[in-house]
Amino acid sequence: MTGPHLLIVEDEEFIRQLVAAYLEKEGYRLSVAGSARAMHDILDREQIDLIVLDLGLPDEDGLTLIRQLRTRSAVPIVVLTARQTRDDRITALGIGADDYVTKPVDPQELTLRIANLLRRSGGKQSEDTQKHDVLVFGGWSLDISANALRAPDGADIVLTRAEFDILTALARAPNRVLSRDFLLDAISRDGDSPGDRVIDVMISRLRKKLGDDPRRPILIQTVTGRGYRLSVS
Repeated sequence: MTGPHLLIVEDEEFIRQLVAAYLEKEGYRLSVAGSARAMHDILDREQIDLIVLDLGLPDEDGLTLIRQLRTRSAVPIVVLTARQTRDDRITALGIGADDYVTKPVDPQELTLRIANLLRRSGGKQSEDTQKHDVLVFGGWSLDISANALRAPDGADIVLTRAEFDILTALARAPNRVLSRDFLLDAISRDGDSPGDRVIDVMISRLRKKLGDDPRRPILIQTVTGRGYRLSVS
């Protein structure tokens, strides 16, 4: 099957199987997860074109997952949840969800919403697009698909997973100040949120690997009281 690849994140097995069966009949490729941990495992291995996300997962709140996902990716997110309050809807849409659908939902309506969102976002990503998801700044090249950083002289720079996630978040928002809380979301997984002091340590390590003078950094700048900014022309 060569259709767009969807990820259904839903802890209720009956609903998960029902939605998956219906979407598969419509020609989509499907991966399913019953927890935040399983979702992250799949996203680390697979190229996903759209996520259908429940908010009430056993190991993490879905709103937190939306914030974390938005620090790393622009993948479309459709919230499918039993939460029907206006506050939940506004919060989810405000932090990056693309659509909000409440249970019970007509499978045909859900399919139409997914199809419309994929159409607006460009649909299935091509192999060529996936291979060239590269962010370039100051002569550096950050290859998102390959998890690789290349220096201006062509040398490959080894980054830890957390360093890579922080640099990706900064590079996706050049010249914007990102708070420590935002960067914490970029490296948090499975409900494990390290202290904000970790961000300062990671930034220090990144500066060293980027050859950025820690006393007068040019690339990754500290904005006192607010956070960090990747400064590029």
